[in-house]
Amino acid sequence: MTAVLAGKTAVVTGAAHGIGTAIAKALRGDGADVYEVDKDVADLTDSAAVHRFFDGIGVVDVLVNNAGGVCGQVGRPLEDVPDADWHAVVAANLTTAFHCTRAVVPGMKARHWGRIINISSAAGLTVSKTGIQAYASAKAGMIGFTRQMAHELGPAGITVNCIAPGFILSNPTTEVQWRSYGPDGQRELISNIATRRLGDPDDIANGVQFFASPRSAWVTGQVIAIDGGSALLS
Repeated sequence: MTAVLAGKTAVVTGAAHGIGTAIAKALRGDGADVYEVDKDVADLTDSAAVHRFFDGIGVVDVLVNNAGGVCGQVGRPLEDVPDADWHAVVAANLTTAFHCTRAVVPGMKARHWGRIINISSAAGLTVSKTGIQAYASAKAGMIGFTRQMAHELGPAGITVNCIAPGFILSNPTTEVQWRSYGPDGQRELISNIATRRLGDPDDIANGVQFFASPRSAWVTGQVIAIDGGSALLS
């Protein structure tokens, strides 16, 4: 099997578990030298910490902006959402992608080659099933950021694409969410997925592998819902 990313350096954010771990493993399997970063490694909401982290790596060829999540929050009416809670979710999902992308772009421009893959969510295409306004807004913002960066960076040989995963049972937060549905809610969720199964982290990693590979050289600014067909009923 050809190591299509041999000699390339990749960074995967939010790699402590679930989707991020699967992505890092897949890119490593494609031959890339992969750096995994989570909040225990660097605070990606802090631009100074981001610069220190990337300065220690050097030029990055593939960046996967996967960091994010709901920051322990649950759905509440908008009027009950404190400023700090809003900013925490937007920072974790959207600001981290801005900081990391800004850090890697100069090196990619110098090489006239780069792959940036942003991990949004079905919530960014539709609504947050858990009712978290900041999460839906930040994930929709990642889609807009993807398109804008694809337009700006395309002339420099850099592609920027986005994946919007459906429900993936992949971490403690999604496991709590899954249990909260109960047997009836779980059956209903699965019945609304065309393939009649939950997603797996490897399903998302497969999409990242395509966007990171030389095969995707003429694909940029795209958003693909990897959701088993659940968006068909949205």
